[in-house]
Amino acid sequence: MKNRLRELRAARRWSQADLADRCRVSRQAINAIETERYDPSLPLAFTLADVFGLTIEQIFLPEGTEDTGDPA
Repeated sequence: MKNRLRELRAARRWSQADLADRCRVSRQAINAIETERYDPSLPLAFTLADVFGLTIEQIFLPEGTEDTGDPA
């Protein structure tokens, strides 16, 4: 599943470790999500959305959907 996690994190100047701490997961989990090797659980997706103040749909894009570049 495509996502905007790296872009959103970079815009806030957070490291993967910073985001991981905010979400109470490992840095490796954040890296795996960013590189699309792992899809987060629904509770983690809600946590990520809450941390960024966005909806899940604004962070995670269904397969076959292109990122519109909307900064949301």
